[in-house]
Amino acid sequence: MSAVAPQKPVGSPVYAVAKAQGKCHSCAREILPGEKLMAGLRETPAALERLDVCPACWEKFDRAGLLGFWQTTLPLSSAKKPMFVDDGVLCELFERLADAAEPAKLNFRFVLGLILMRKRYLVYESTAETEGREIWSVRFKGREDRLDLVNPKLTEQQIGEVSTQLGEILSGDL
Repeated sequence: MSAVAPQKPVGSPVYAVAKAQGKCHSCAREILPGEKLMAGLRETPAALERLDVCPACWEKFDRAGLLGFWQTTLPLSSAKKPMFVDDGVLCELFERLADAAEPAKLNFRFVLGLILMRKRYLVYESTAETEGREIWSVRFKGREDRLDLVNPKLTEQQIGEVSTQLGEILSGDL
């Protein structure tokens, strides 16, 4: 059983910037969800640093050295739903379902394949017609071996239903 290590997608940012911390950098006052704030970005020897400043402190805040700043609102829910599985597990699941023949599993694998293509883990190579079925040839980025992906020709509604099921599985809502 081979797992594919997630790779950094082409075109993704070089620096990771932290999300809002919910605390003013100047006065250390808690910034509440839904409250406006000013966010600044500065470069340090280690990385890019995000500084959140409440509106009351912004006028007196020393902006020297900031690469940029913007006004934003602290999200109502700063805690993103945790994912039940990571991208490596998704890639492994995609490979494990390669021999699936049941329509539900074919549909699930196809939508999972589309997600992995969007995340740039899977690369589309070509399409062929075999026994009246459309077969896409795909490969994992950085690998040469090809995998078949059956296009079950889902309607938009079916894709939505499978995507919802996939989302529920991945976020552990079941």
